[in-house]
Amino acid sequence: MLLAPLATRPMPAEMSPLAEVTGILREVLDDPDVELTPETVAGDVPGWDSMAHIALVVEVECRFGITFLAPEVEALQRVGDLLRLIETKRRKA
Repeated sequence: MLLAPLATRPMPAEMSPLAEVTGILREVLDDPDVELTPETVAGDVPGWDSMAHIALVVEVECRFGITFLAPEVEALQRVGDLLRLIETKRRKA
């Protein structure tokens, strides 16, 4: 699970944040069949453990050009929470 090559490949601008996060998690887990909804939790996705979660967060930061604070990451429960946080950070950028 090497992140450097992933971070150099930004997602197309026309993709929705959900599609972008889904693509990132597919790459992190090396599973092209991962499907996410705003209600998805880590336990719903095989292989989405604590290490995959960290890789997802780091990759989201790289791709979206944002930075999360530790308490923000700890508060994430669902994919929808991550999407809202991304939008909030992007508006402030």
